Amino acid sequence: MQLGGPTWDVKVGRRDSRTASFSGANNNIPPPTSGLANLTSLFAAQGLSRKDMVALSGAHTIGLARCTNFRAHVYNETNIDGAFARTRQSGCPSTSGTGDNNLAPLDLQTPAVFENNYYENLVRKKGLLHSDQELFNGGATDAQVQSYVSSQSAFFADFVTGMIKMGDITPLTGSNGEIRKNCRRIN
Repeated sequence: MQLGGPTWDVKVGRRDSRTASFSGANNNIPPPTSGLANLTSLFAAQGLSRKDMVALSGAHTIGLARCTNFRAHVYNETNIDGAFARTRQSGCPSTSGTGDNNLAPLDLQTPAVFENNYYENLVRKKGLLHSDQELFNGGATDAQVQSYVSSQSAFFADFVTGMIKMGDITPLTGSNGEIRKNCRRIN
C-alpha cells in the first residue's frame, strides 16, 4: 500500500539502546488527554519547538486510535463537531471497559494516506483525540494549523525537519548501546 507523504534521508550509524523502557515511553509521549500547554512542555523537554510539535502531530493523518483514548473527547467535550462525535460514539460505547479496544481512524476521510487532511479535520472540529483538537482550539497553534491546511508542501517540509530533529534526541555515544544490523532487534 502506498501511503504517500514526504521523504528524507535517515542518518545511519545511530547507536540504539539494547533495552526498552516502558515507563520512559509513557513519561515522554504525551497522553491523548493532553492540553496544549502540556503538549508544548513535553515536546520542549525533548528539544522540539511548538512548530515541530504541530508538524509532527500531522503523523496522525494515518493510523488508528483505541476507543479508550478518545471516549472522553467524543462524549464529554464541546470542542468537537456534533455529527462527528455521534459517528465516533457508534463504535465506542460510553461505558468504560466496554469496547475499550474498538478502533477508529485518526483521519476519517483518508486514514491510509499521508497528507494534510488531518489539519483540515482540526479546523472542522473533527480531531479524534483531545490532544489533536487542542492544536486548533483558539490557542497559539491555530495559525500554524491553518497554514498547513493552505499548504501541504509547508506541512511536508516542516514534518521532515521535525523528524530529523527527533532522530537526534539524546543519541547514545561511546560504548553505550549498539549500531543495529537489523533495526527490529538487538544484535
